[in-house]
Amino acid sequence: MTLLDSAVWGGKFYSDGWHDSPAEQPVTEPATGDRLGTVGLASAEDVSRAAARAAEAQRTWAATSPQQRAAVLRRAGELFTEHAAEIEDWLVREAGSVRSKAGFEAGLAIGECFECAGLPTHPQGEVLTSEDARWSLARRRPAGVVSVIAPFNFPLILGLRSVAPALALGNAVLLKPDPRTAVSGGVVIARIFEEAGLPAGVLHLLPGDGSVGRAVVEAPEVRVISFTGSTPVGRAIGEQAGRLLKRAHLELGGNNALVVLPGADVAKAASAGAFGSYLHQGQICMTTGRHIVHESLVEEYTAALAAKAEALPVGDPARQDVALGPIIDRRQLERVHGIVTDSVAAGAKLAAGGEIDGAGYRATVLTGLTTDMPAWREEIFGPVAPVISFATTEEAARIVNDCEYGLSVGILGDVGTAMKLADRIDSGKVHINEQTVSDEPNAPFGGVKASGTGSRFGGAAANVEAFTETQWLTVRPDIADYPF
Repeated sequence: MTLLDSAVWGGKFYSDGWHDSPAEQPVTEPATGDRLGTVGLASAEDVSRAAARAAEAQRTWAATSPQQRAAVLRRAGELFTEHAAEIEDWLVREAGSVRSKAGFEAGLAIGECFECAGLPTHPQGEVLTSEDARWSLARRRPAGVVSVIAPFNFPLILGLRSVAPALALGNAVLLKPDPRTAVSGGVVIARIFEEAGLPAGVLHLLPGDGSVGRAVVEAPEVRVISFTGSTPVGRAIGEQAGRLLKRAHLELGGNNALVVLPGADVAKAASAGAFGSYLHQGQICMTTGRHIVHESLVEEYTAALAAKAEALPVGDPARQDVALGPIIDRRQLERVHGIVTDSVAAGAKLAAGGEIDGAGYRATVLTGLTTDMPAWREEIFGPVAPVISFATTEEAARIVNDCEYGLSVGILGDVGTAMKLADRIDSGKVHINEQTVSDEPNAPFGGVKASGTGSRFGGAAANVEAFTETQWLTVRPDIADYPF
């Protein structure tokens, strides 16, 4: 039996074992519309039961020795390695990933587990000074029950990057994947940790609609919510969490800028720009959504980028060697095309693409834009590269910052000039001589402004901060004397 044999999970959800669900949803391949299987959907009542069970199991799990918890995370990393090919196939078919993107995501999952295996033995606090004759300590303790709500675009890693550190630090987890990628973003994680020896009741997989999303936020046992997804939904979750006095880590959208400085190598810059805009069909929060090119290079750069766009084949990544796979569903495909056509109607010009191609969208380059056009202002979440020019670094900084988002920025060209520009940019991440899409398990990840709450995932310090609470603890050699 394979790791993802549908006999285990078909028509079921995972909560203290696999349970049949009266409500089911087909797993659909976006490239073809073919049915790949059926997942069981949870209800709000299922969430309530799961949260209560998670709170019970979490106390025992938190009391487990650090080495035992680390061993589960290491075994999970080994299992991701052993089953990488099978997992990649699901990422290709269910999420529409091209093969290289699927391999990259599966590799990140392996690294995430091994990185988090170090968390149980990482220092969990500090010794404080005190004016009294006592020891004074600040120690980090598990938050308790953590709800993780993950999106469709990088479904495996964007769920796992919260699930793995939360578990490693002694928490229990309620995982709600996007229903469109419930296998690669949910079943995979549940099966890996089940086989890795995670005790029953510590991890629960709860696919479902908006009512399930609300339930995993509002369950009284939940103390931390980790959400990755759109800014509008993130705002709603943040409002709910604030009302309920819960912490919410919100990693939201982006409209990321790539700045091409004067004197940059145009061929290399266009290659970087194409990768940033077209990887996974532009369906990445870090996608390069705005190309800001010095006026001395803009014509050459646009021509080079358009040539690359025209050469990128679109198709079914499970059956063809293509650069761009399908857009996740028809609604999003039509939204991408609508933003492009609205911008062209407003005066933008197509240098490449601008067409629906089956279930996908041709790699597109837009020029002649003004900064109030939808293709420039909005997060498109499609393979569209809008290009605009600048004259001075001061103007470039102003254009970069004139955006509601602040997730990732790439700067290509002279390092000294790029360093000075980076100091003027409001962004959670800045990459010099790289494009905007980058992630590593040990690096802090997060955005500012409408890209999130500034919370970070990745690396020991950020993960400990995200998934633990600080407790002040004092110790005296004997009972103190008091004046009452």
